[in-house]
Amino acid sequence: MAERHQERLIDALLRTIERHILPLTRVGVANGNKVFGAALIDKKTYSVVLAGTNNEMENPLWHGEVHTIKKFYEIKERPNTSDLLFLSTHEPCSMCLSAITWAGFDNFFYFFSHEDSRDAFSIPHDLRILKEVFTLEPGGYRRSNTFWHSEHIADLIATCDTAVQEEFQARSESIRAEYSALSATYQQGKLQTDIPLK
Repeated sequence: MAERHQERLIDALLRTIERHILPLTRVGVANGNKVFGAALIDKKTYSVVLAGTNNEMENPLWHGEVHTIKKFYEIKERPNTSDLLFLSTHEPCSMCLSAITWAGFDNFFYFFSHEDSRDAFSIPHDLRILKEVFTLEPGGYRRSNTFWHSEHIADLIATCDTAVQEEFQARSESIRAEYSALSATYQQGKLQTDIPLK
């Protein structure tokens, strides 16, 4: 039963990236923003409450996670954060980790790691800030603490049965390919933007 629940969870997380975050991110990247996005998902039904993407062209603080939280708190009748899953396409930076904490979320899931952001996306700022400001090595923050528990989606997929794992990995590769193309678009145009950390 727990295994089936985890499969439903992974499916919901991947589907949210595929159908909700990626379409917004395509538009965002076309406007000069980075590729990072986020979504809030109902814990019980796995329905998407809200999806968002990076909007640094408007404000350098509008990372995918922070901008999504901003939009969430603009909803007049919104659910409690304790009833929601927080999904981030990329492992949150130190600012976004703090925003998730201050907003009251008790969890977050991420698709790409900090190392992916540095190596595959040529955006090393998350790891550089953790090192320079907080003296933390990669992976140095506590992924489970009194505020929240975090999960790398790849780690969840790795624990599934082989057949299901292969399906999830195929979907993951498709997501990676799309983000790779979006990243290339962003990298080609980033010098024309006034984003402080490109």
